[in-house]
Amino acid sequence: MSRRQVGSTRRVGDSGSFPFVGALHSKSRSSPLLSICLVLVGACLLIGYAFSGPGMFKSIREVSKVTGDYSCTSEVQRAIPLLKNAYGDSMRKVLHVGPETCSVVSTLLKEEETEAWGVEPYDVEDADSHCKSLLHKGLVRVADIKFPLPYRSKSFSLVIVSDALDYLSPKYLNKTVPELARVASDGLLLFAGNPGKQKAKVAELSKFGRPAKMRSSSWWNRFFSQTNLEENEAASKKFEKAASKISYTPACQVFHLKPLH
Repeated sequence: MSRRQVGSTRRVGDSGSFPFVGALHSKSRSSPLLSICLVLVGACLLIGYAFSGPGMFKSIREVSKVTGDYSCTSEVQRAIPLLKNAYGDSMRKVLHVGPETCSVVSTLLKEEETEAWGVEPYDVEDADSHCKSLLHKGLVRVADIKFPLPYRSKSFSLVIVSDALDYLSPKYLNKTVPELARVASDGLLLFAGNPGKQKAKVAELSKFGRPAKMRSSSWWNRFFSQTNLEENEAASKKFEKAASKISYTPACQVFHLKPLH
């Protein structure tokens, strides 16, 4: 939404209800120092607006977001065109697991020949009307992913997870990740935070009950090996090839895994 400039049509000479404007103008002609001070004050205000206001400075805040409290769920939505290239027909029945899953499901449902469902691991008391509608239709449900999912094996062709596993301890990961792979028929896709590059939002700390644990790729690879999960090399190569064509570099770690059969 653009910010409307207040008073942009007022002329300098229209002092009207501001009688001191004319006096200030006459003083500025005889005092160059005052003009310099006004310029400096204006520059300071402009810099402050750059880091707090909307509009043309939005990109600055986006850069800060990527290096700070970036959401891997947002990354999923950005990567959907690449995922279609990498997974093809496997995008026909998709389950997304993670916070803000309503937004991901809504985006996926706009894709042709794609059915989508979502699991929200945390409360949705503040959900908007659209999310509540998805909950009412059964397309999105709230479930604690530390326990078995309410789905049969191979219920979905592709299972995508984001911003959920970083909050689980290894004790629960040992149960949750294989369970996610169980309900997938073609592939399991994990989006995880980058250590040293991302941090959880302050609001999420109270919501999730514990701070996020950003684990390295080597840690995840050891974990996958211990839980008998194999990399989906074919999907991984297609994803990387599609990403290189548009110079796309994920802000989160992306792991392509084979399902458990």
